[in-house]
Amino acid sequence: MTEQSSLLLRKQLAELNKNPVEGFSAGLVDDDDIYLWEVVVIGPQDTLFEGGFFKANLTFPHDYPLRPPKMKFITEIWHPNVAKNGDVCISILHEPGEDKYGYEKPEERWLPIHTVETIMISVISMLADPNGDSPANVDAAKEWREDPKGVFKKKVARCVRRSQEMAFD
Repeated sequence: MTEQSSLLLRKQLAELNKNPVEGFSAGLVDDDDIYLWEVVVIGPQDTLFEGGFFKANLTFPHDYPLRPPKMKFITEIWHPNVAKNGDVCISILHEPGEDKYGYEKPEERWLPIHTVETIMISVISMLADPNGDSPANVDAAKEWREDPKGVFKKKVARCVRRSQEMAFD
């Protein structure tokens, strides 16, 4: 499977380089490792994250696309669906099959038809519309629900500013 997954990832990277998708950019951390990508998510317009440049790593398993990659923000981001350590928690990045907690339908979870593009579009959508019912960061979810224009907004604004300062490091 390793050779097939490597070819598929190279094809997806070439396609993204040839036809960039608005809202993010993607490349390899190391040209010799097709399984580790760095992505930069541009904060979506008309959201609290607008103007931000949030770096993250996508780490692909060697049996991709049968299993999902892991996504972890390197840039600090305050969001209900991003754990404090940067791990992204959205349905399409969850292992395929039945959800043992019964929260997600199998079709909401990872499917081999997903690509880097569909993952990133889901992440951008997540920034614009958090899922407070299934938080990875309980504190952010609580602030988002109880005081979205106060404490939550201030913490996000601080992350956006820091992301702008670090964007060219």
